Amino acid sequence: MGGGCVSSPPNLKISLTSNAFAGLVRSRPVRIASAILFALVIVSPAAVVFAVVWNSPSVAQPAAPIDTEPARLLPAPDVQQGPLPTSAVNVYANTLSGVVPCPLCLLPPRVYVPNSTAGTVDVIDPLTFKVIDHYAVGNIPHHIAPAWDMSALYVDNEGSSSLSVIDIHTGRPTGKISIPFPYNLYFTPDGMKAIDVVERLQRIEFRDPHNGWKLLKAVPIPWPGADHLDFSADGSYLMISTEYSGVVAKVDTINMSLVGYVRVGGLPIDIKLSPDGTVFYVTNQGRMGVSVVDPIAMKEIQFIPTGRGAHGLQVSRDTKSLYVSNRLEGSISVIDFATRTVVAKWHIPGGGSPDMLQLNPAGTQLWASGRYNKTVYVMDTTTGALIARIAVGSEDHGLTYFPNVGLHSLGHNGVYR
Repeated sequence: MGGGCVSSPPNLKISLTSNAFAGLVRSRPVRIASAILFALVIVSPAAVVFAVVWNSPSVAQPAAPIDTEPARLLPAPDVQQGPLPTSAVNVYANTLSGVVPCPLCLLPPRVYVPNSTAGTVDVIDPLTFKVIDHYAVGNIPHHIAPAWDMSALYVDNEGSSSLSVIDIHTGRPTGKISIPFPYNLYFTPDGMKAIDVVERLQRIEFRDPHNGWKLLKAVPIPWPGADHLDFSADGSYLMISTEYSGVVAKVDTINMSLVGYVRVGGLPIDIKLSPDGTVFYVTNQGRMGVSVVDPIAMKEIQFIPTGRGAHGLQVSRDTKSLYVSNRLEGSISVIDFATRTVVAKWHIPGGGSPDMLQLNPAGTQLWASGRYNKTVYVMDTTTGALIARIAVGSEDHGLTYFPNVGLHSLGHNGVYR
C-alpha cells in the first residue's frame, strides 16, 4: 500500500485507508501528546509505589542466616498453596484439657454413688476419700446421670419409676420426676431429647426434658436386656446393647426408629464410641472381652480379650486408651486405641468387682464402683496401683464424679463431650 504502511492481516480487521486520518496520526502535535500520555502511563504506577515506600516507616532487616540444614521438601504451612489439611476428628476433644469449665469450676468435687439394693446414695469427697453424706432415694437406683447442660444430677430409680433430682450446689435431692422404670438415662448430643432406657419393658423412650419430660416416642427393642448405649459422632443414631440376647441394636435418633442390629453373642454391656468416631467398643461379660463393631457395615470386625466379666468402659483423658473393668476377676484392662490391643492390666489387691467407671478431671484417678463388695475403688492411672478403698452401701453401681470436664453430658453415669 502507498504511504509506507504495511498491510495488516485480514483477521486483524484494521483499516487505515483514509490518508487524512493517517496524516493526522503522523502530525507533530499528536505525536507529542502521545509521548506525554505514554510517559504518564509508565510513571504513574511507579509514582504510587514510590509514595508508599517513601512514607512507610523503615524497618531494619536482619541479615539472612546461612541455611546449613538439609533442603526442605515442603514449604512452611503458612505459605502452602490451597487449604491446609484438617485435623483428625476427636469426639472427646472437649474433654482433653482436664479443666472443669466455669462456673462449674467453683463447685467442690464430689463422687455420687448409687447403692442399688440399699436404695441410697453415698457422697464422697474425692480429696479425702471420705463419705461426707448419705441419703435415701428411690428403689433400685442404678446410675447417676448429669443433665445435658450439667445443671442437675438425676438418680435412675428403676424400682420406683422415678428420677431423683440432686442439686449440684448442695449435693442433696430436691425433688422427683416420674418416668417408667429408668434403668439408664441419656441425652442426645444436641441436648434436645432425653432417652429413658426401659429395660423391663424392652424399649427406649425419647422424652422432651425441656417440656415436662413429655413422651415424644417409644421405640421397642425386640431383644431382652437393653441397658447401655452411645451415640454416633453427629448424634444421628445410637448403638444400644441388649445384654441377654447378644445383640447390639441401631436406632435412628432423628426419626426415633430401630434401623438395624448386629449379633455379637455373649452378654454385651457397656458401649463407647472410638475417639475418631468410626467404630463402637462393646464390653461382653459372657465372652470375656470387648467387641469392635462397625456401625456402617453392621458387623463385629474384631474381638479383644480382656478378662472375666468385661463390663464397664471409660475413655482416658488423653483419649489414647480405653479402660475396661473386668468385674468377675477384679481387674482393669487398658486397651490402646491405635493398635486395638491390651497394653496393661491392673489387678485389685485381694480381688474385687469393678463395675461402672469414672475419671477425675485430670485423668490421674480411675474410680470404679465395686458392685458386689460395697466398696468404691480408686486406681492411679499412671501406675495402675490401688490408692483407695471406700466403704459404701450395698450393690453400688453407676457412680459419677462431678463436676467434670466437657461442654455437655450425654448422661449414663457421666459421659462427656
